[in-house]
Amino acid sequence: MLTVTVKKSSNYRTFTPASRRQQQDLCRSPLSPVVSDGPSPPRGNQQQPARAATDTHAAPVPSASSRFPRRRCRRVGRCLLRSAAAGMDCCRHVNPFRACAGLRGLGYLMVALVAAIAAVSYYAVVVYAWGPMLLAGGVAAAGAAAVLAAFHVLLAMILWCYLMVVFTDPGAVPENWRHDVEYSGDPGSSSEEQGSAPSYCSRCQNGKPPRCHHCSVCNRCVLKMDHHCIWVVNCVGARNYKYFLLFLVYTFAETVLDTLVLLPNFIEFFQDESRRSSSPGDIAILFLAFVLNLAFVLSLLCFIGMHTSLVTSNTTSIEVYERKKSVSWKYDLGWRRNLEQVFGTKKLFWFVPLYSAEDLHNIPALGGLEFPTRSDAIV
Repeated sequence: MLTVTVKKSSNYRTFTPASRRQQQDLCRSPLSPVVSDGPSPPRGNQQQPARAATDTHAAPVPSASSRFPRRRCRRVGRCLLRSAAAGMDCCRHVNPFRACAGLRGLGYLMVALVAAIAAVSYYAVVVYAWGPMLLAGGVAAAGAAAVLAAFHVLLAMILWCYLMVVFTDPGAVPENWRHDVEYSGDPGSSSEEQGSAPSYCSRCQNGKPPRCHHCSVCNRCVLKMDHHCIWVVNCVGARNYKYFLLFLVYTFAETVLDTLVLLPNFIEFFQDESRRSSSPGDIAILFLAFVLNLAFVLSLLCFIGMHTSLVTSNTTSIEVYERKKSVSWKYDLGWRRNLEQVFGTKKLFWFVPLYSAEDLHNIPALGGLEFPTRSDAIV
């Protein structure tokens, strides 16, 4: 047997080097028995002969901590799996949509912002630009009176529609609601809901009528929900959608009027300083009012165009994707009847946030629970 003597610190130590193959096996599997060139280990009840003091030492025996790495890895793996399972179980009970409730607080800030914009526009148009012209008299006073009259009429309609949108319930599902299969719609239209069987809301623990959706901000189901609007701190649904559309239209008309009547004064802002007859504060308010109104004109123009397309096709913002997947939209009854589903049949009530008693009784879609459909609809 080959032995090597190594001298270290005046102490002699001998060991038997293992072959390269044995060293690789030892590194690869610490649990495998150590193989050496010496005598085989005793089996059964055989006693191991005593080693002489000068006997060579085999390869170093692994410690207890390194002898069972696989077993330790299994224990660590079980702990990690238990932690992951506990984390997943915790995530199941966490509702991420609760963060959406913060949008209600943001909505109140938006209401204050709307009031501030209205105040700035009122000061710029009435107090600064056209009020003094009304007091001056003459032909200019007649034009100023017409501008101020249109301004106040539109402002009154905006406030009326805005308050109706904010304080009108968009439509709540009755408790323990069940679909009435015997419902019959308007004459000439199919009353059956084709391919839109009522579903069940697990959050509200209640049935969901057709076109009803759960709002995570309001934490309830809304009838014919279009969207949750932070500008009005309310959902827009079946029973206040008309008020919302009128609010958009009158706000657009008001901002267009403000932009046009403030344009001459805004041009004067870029002229020579010597020709300005106003204080810096008034000029700042004029500039701010003109820019804000122009921005609202551009944004509302796109928004009104989108909702005009939705109303004429009897679609909500949520149903746009569903409508694209269908060959023919089952709620599309023609643009005239689609308008009646939102504004009613009485044309005199189309421009005010009110419904006639006859329309509320004869048009079930205004209630938000039942909707007539086309007989030739293809899903």
